[in-house]
Amino acid sequence: MMNYRLCVAMLLTVVLPLSGCSKNHESSQAENTPAVVVNGVTLEVVKLAAVPDVLDVVGSVRARTSAAVSTRIPGSISVLRVREGDRVKKGQLLAQLDAQENQATAAVATAAVDEARRGLDEALSRKKLAETTFVRYQSLLAEQAVSRQEFDVRQTEKDVASQGVARAESRLAQAQQGARAATAVSDYTRILAPISGVIASKQVDLGATVFPGQPILTIEDEGSYQLELSLPETVAPKVKTGTPVQVTLDAVGSSFTAKIAEIVPTADPSSRTFVAKIMLTQKGLKSGMFGRATLALGSTANGIIVPKKAIVERGALTSVWAVDSKNIAHMRIVKVGRQTGEQVEILSGLSAGDSIVVAGALKVTEGARVE
Repeated sequence: MMNYRLCVAMLLTVVLPLSGCSKNHESSQAENTPAVVVNGVTLEVVKLAAVPDVLDVVGSVRARTSAAVSTRIPGSISVLRVREGDRVKKGQLLAQLDAQENQATAAVATAAVDEARRGLDEALSRKKLAETTFVRYQSLLAEQAVSRQEFDVRQTEKDVASQGVARAESRLAQAQQGARAATAVSDYTRILAPISGVIASKQVDLGATVFPGQPILTIEDEGSYQLELSLPETVAPKVKTGTPVQVTLDAVGSSFTAKIAEIVPTADPSSRTFVAKIMLTQKGLKSGMFGRATLALGSTANGIIVPKKAIVERGALTSVWAVDSKNIAHMRIVKVGRQTGEQVEILSGLSAGDSIVVAGALKVTEGARVE
């Protein structure tokens, strides 16, 4: 037993030093292995710069000119000649109401005018007869063929006939005004297009009962649209008419620079926002389409901004290649902020004076030597 233990101890004494020598040899080989050399990359020294203050908002496309068509009298829809998407011209008949009471009133008013006109004709005839009789009695009085009392009676008849004509004329004028009012109300059964455009929505169907002021159709002028943006009231001092805006309309695949054309002077008390309007000239727009806009509000405090092509995204990690004083590349995890054009704001992970790869980042690997 003693000899066995002695042999094992002597074997370990020989093996352990040999193992240590092997590890030291491998470490020495790793240190002497030359780093991968990367050429054709561009470096840039990170500097502090004024970070632009921009605001990203969303909005909706609206027609600049639209009209909500409603009725002035109650009734039921007896005729409906349009549907959504139809183009109409100003004055075109859109629908008609079945309002028998109003039509009956208009007929009564027209009959009253005819009756008043006949009454005036009778009054004029009586006046003419009274005047003729008066002239004859005037001659007879000069010849003393009639008494003074008889002459006075004929003169009174003439004056009464003149007053009767005046009353008949007044009744005719009153009847005519009533007829015009009744006819106007009767014409309210015909619903005409107030503007030319396209039927954007239809709120009623044939046979529906409607009441005064109830919208039944909406017409939009499809030749003029605008993007309405809801802006927080905190930016009101910085947003003026003429403020430049970068607009994107995904539905029509359009991105362009525009200016704010109009600002609504009042804010919404519930959302604490106010509306800014941007005029649109693109084709294929429809009311209600989605739009995005970026407003430049000036500059904030200094920050770090790097080219977008310097950012390397791998899964959920966002990084850049930083190069140390020995030109060795190391991956640096960063947190990005707002992107403006081809520039990206770096919130954390870089400091002023760091050197990073801004072109050819795909060639770089961890520990590579950049030349």
